[in-house]
Amino acid sequence: MKDIFKGVMAFKEHGFEERKQLFSDLANSQNPDVLFITCSDSRIDPNLLTDTNPGDLFICRNAGNIVPPHTNETGGMTASIEFAVAVLGVKHIIICGHSDCGALKGAINPDSLKDLPHVKEWIGHCRSAAEIVKAKHGCLGHEQLDEVIAENVVMQLQHLRTHPSVATKLALGKVELHGWVYNIKKGTVNAYSDKKKGFISIEEAYEAWLAQ
Repeated sequence: MKDIFKGVMAFKEHGFEERKQLFSDLANSQNPDVLFITCSDSRIDPNLLTDTNPGDLFICRNAGNIVPPHTNETGGMTASIEFAVAVLGVKHIIICGHSDCGALKGAINPDSLKDLPHVKEWIGHCRSAAEIVKAKHGCLGHEQLDEVIAENVVMQLQHLRTHPSVATKLALGKVELHGWVYNIKKGTVNAYSDKKKGFISIEEAYEAWLAQ
């Protein structure tokens, strides 16, 4: 905690002062264009990854960057998505997975979660991704981790479409969905392409997006 305390004091003295006008503008309202859904993993910093400022991203984090399919049961993710889309009016939703994801390791080996019942139940939302990869290879192990991570992003995008607020804005052409996988070691991002039914580099995805 020593570094945390010192960090807050340093922010007050330097970081805040350097962006004083920005924080003044944000003091009473927010207007982000992007809902960024990613993993709780400590190695991911959405603003650092996207080179953005406070106020640019509405960020939701959980183990496995999961979006549960919509039900009538209220949950934190459901409420946050509804608020971001229906109230804040975000124009883009990004689901960002990442390399070496512990949640997806759990999806590959559910027995490792036997003493973590709540984690095991939550990771159940990734089960279809793991089963799809298993069906392709006839087996499922650590060698397939990267493929499960990517497939999970695609699966969570499908879940996202079941949320009424998202479905409505999609039908009206007022929101776009994006699926990313961030490689921690390489600092690269691959993006899902509906057209190619697979992942392409962020550079290629950007060029395709500009051409729309």
